[in-house]
Amino acid sequence: MNFAETLQTLPAVDHLASLQLRDAAGELVATIENKPGQAGSLKVYHALAQRHGGAITPAAAREGLALYAEHTADALAHPGKHPNIDRLITWAEGQVVFSVELRSVG
Repeated sequence: MNFAETLQTLPAVDHLASLQLRDAAGELVATIENKPGQAGSLKVYHALAQRHGGAITPAAAREGLALYAEHTADALAHPGKHPNIDRLITWAEGQVVFSVELRSVG
């Protein structure tokens, strides 16, 4: 399944304005907004958080790389081109867990 097909299988995120990722100390690591260019990543990270207890664990990161499908190979070939995938590549090999905070629309 390619990335576009995978996105169709993930839960809707219309109710979300953004998603924030925080490290163990509570520091903001990244924000993914519900806007063109980031909406697909918002769906991926939201689905991962739902499946992994509200967090991005190393296992969640590995699963996310599979969800990104063909974009993961492109990210590996072109570091920096896909920051939301680059983050998962790094986290998949680590042991750190990042909490996910959802920001609703309105």
